[in-house]
Amino acid sequence: MAAAPVLVVEDEREIAQLIQFHLEREGFAVTRAESGSEGLRLATAKRPKLVVLDIMLPDVDGLEICKKLKRAPDTAGIPIVMVTARGEEADIVIGLELGADDYVTKPFSPRVLMARIKNVLRRREVDAHATVTLLGGRLAIDPSRHTVMLDGEEVELTLTQYRLLHYLAARPGFVRTRDQIVAAVRGEDAVLSSRAIDVHVAALRQKLEEFGGLIETVRGVGYRFADQWEPMPNDEPVPRKG
Repeated sequence: MAAAPVLVVEDEREIAQLIQFHLEREGFAVTRAESGSEGLRLATAKRPKLVVLDIMLPDVDGLEICKKLKRAPDTAGIPIVMVTARGEEADIVIGLELGADDYVTKPFSPRVLMARIKNVLRRREVDAHATVTLLGGRLAIDPSRHTVMLDGEEVELTLTQYRLLHYLAARPGFVRTRDQIVAAVRGEDAVLSSRAIDVHVAALRQKLEEFGGLIETVRGVGYRFADQWEPMPNDEPVPRKG
């Protein structure tokens, strides 16, 4: 089996070499870039399995690269682990909201970085095989494209809203706590607060329009996607209780 390709975008040579050493020891094939523009070019041309991306770069910063990669259809699905020396919560939040999958702050333990990378890739492998079709085919969640189709029309969701919906809909009827949802959507050490999930759920329900009620609140616990529904004469879904 061919080694999974990983792109490391890091301008500090010693850190880049350290990351490369540990990645190669774990069986990954590493390509390095020392500037933001080179990293963006290589990510677009090679489409690696994952990008390790420093925020502080000499030309184009990592946040801008993350935004460009996540907005381009050909690279939107590439997971990104951000590396930053800033340690400022605002920068981390911006990176996650732009679509980064996880982050580490300098100085970091190589073992922690490798664990984060493996966790991100593991979650992506699960997502890649967990296509969800519900409501008699009216709702389709396509992990390979990160799209949600409702009655043949694409629903415009943020990455967080997409992941939240996919996580709940993948196992209808199963109750998920807010902390479990945070871990699934952003990683176990996410900056995203559990209470912020309520805001994302409210927005998601609104975007799903008449089907928004299928995301049920379990008071004091979290949320679940209704496991059964009955269409009304006007096609409005009514989740079955009990």
